[in-house]
Amino acid sequence: MPSVSVVIPAFNEEDAVARQIRELETVLTTSGWTSELLVVDDGSTDRTAERAEACGVRVARMGQNHGYGAALKTGIDRTRHEWILIIDADGTYPAGAVPDLLRAARGDMIVGSRVTARTHTPFLRRPAKWMLRRYAGLLVGQRIPDLNSGMRLIRSASILPFRELLPSRFSFTSTITLALLATGRGVTFVPIDYLARVGQSKIRPLDFFRIFSQITRVMLHFYPWRVLFLWGLALWPAGAALLWRVGPPAAVLASATLCAVCAGLAGLRLHRKARFERARQP
Repeated sequence: MPSVSVVIPAFNEEDAVARQIRELETVLTTSGWTSELLVVDDGSTDRTAERAEACGVRVARMGQNHGYGAALKTGIDRTRHEWILIIDADGTYPAGAVPDLLRAARGDMIVGSRVTARTHTPFLRRPAKWMLRRYAGLLVGQRIPDLNSGMRLIRSASILPFRELLPSRFSFTSTITLALLATGRGVTFVPIDYLARVGQSKIRPLDFFRIFSQITRVMLHFYPWRVLFLWGLALWPAGAALLWRVGPPAAVLASATLCAVCAGLAGLRLHRKARFERARQP
């Protein structure tokens, strides 16, 4: 019988966590899977942990707030089943979509892709999410329907090789998506709804730059040539424009081109080193 551990990271979600647990228990009971639920209380200052414990599930208390990724890693380290389902506690990801992910359980990861007509994404976040998704897609070389969905089913053995890469903040989901895609692992995207959250969002504008930076760092690890080539293309016209008034046009263009070529050569060197290091890994 297939088995799944459900990890629910929660930080100040007292108004939603109990309902999320009850709905998950209902769908898991009829799924045919052996299952367990684990709520990771990430240093909540409200009654999140108490309300989760009142539902009769395991609760891991972290004592203080360490971040979304840290809560997930804490939960994953305490699971015991073949598959791990992560889902937020705020009610945005419908428990009713869990059977769809379980039915698609193959390969290494099944991502709940928020692309349906019932996707409730705040309007101001859409441009940022689109930019991050396009940037990551260019670097990994394929279209990514949803980069950082907080609802996904992951084979537990597929997480271990990338454990040290996974950050403690919001970029956890982006990182595991890129790591699996960059190494040719099997990733499936299943459409799901995304509902209005209960309570206040924890995401801040600064998180855009953190995720952007994390995408760059992860892809420098796997495909440094692509990162430096893309940045070389982007910076070439900017450098030429800045130097245009400094010297003759031919010299300016030659200098900018030389810089872009150097960036590309450095990327190739790093790419060869990255491939060699990955080949040595068990």
